Amino acid sequence: GERQKVSGTGSGFFISRDGYILTNNHVVENAIKIIITDIHDKEFTAKKIGSDPKTDLALLKIQGSNFPFIQLGDSDQLEVGEWVLAVGNPLGQDLSVTSGIVSAKGRQLTGLEVDYQNFIQTDASINQGNSGGPLVNLEGKAIGINSAILSTSGGNIGIGFAIPSNMARKVIEDLKKEGRVIRGYMGVQIMDIKDSEASDYDLPSGGIL
Repeated sequence: GERQKVSGTGSGFFISRDGYILTNNHVVENAIKIIITDIHDKEFTAKKIGSDPKTDLALLKIQGSNFPFIQLGDSDQLEVGEWVLAVGNPLGQDLSVTSGIVSAKGRQLTGLEVDYQNFIQTDASINQGNSGGPLVNLEGKAIGINSAILSTSGGNIGIGFAIPSNMARKVIEDLKKEGRVIRGYMGVQIMDIKDSEASDYDLPSGGIL
């Protein structure tokens, strides 16, 4: 049949004065054209420098200089219970900010097509359109990139997930240099050893194979 063009919206944020923008891969994946609208409603056409589906991150670039930007914080120093703000464009409501706390770290989600997961869980309201926006600590630094929600209705129920900023650092470096992320590879699989299997392998129970 005849192909139809569709459009979608998401969020992103400047990470440098020279126009680099960080967002989610699923926000710009397969996009024919990417339009950035800044805080002053000025529009820019963005170039996709590269993307990494395995972490759901993408790096964009627009022409210009002296853009206001957010520094990436140290997500390893983030603690459960710490206050955070989710900034973005939820449900088309631009420049929305919600607050909450860090509920957990190191979360993994089943059914999500992202290989490398180490999510920050937060109860700051995150909805469709928040994807790619920053999760900001009270020092004003982005310690996460809002990426997913867990919901039975498709809307916010107080369980949102963000990619840690420290995971994003390596991805950003590779996307700038190569346009893709280069990873080492080991042909190894790991599994828990059940008590019933331990004797078969002559190994102690409670270990891994």
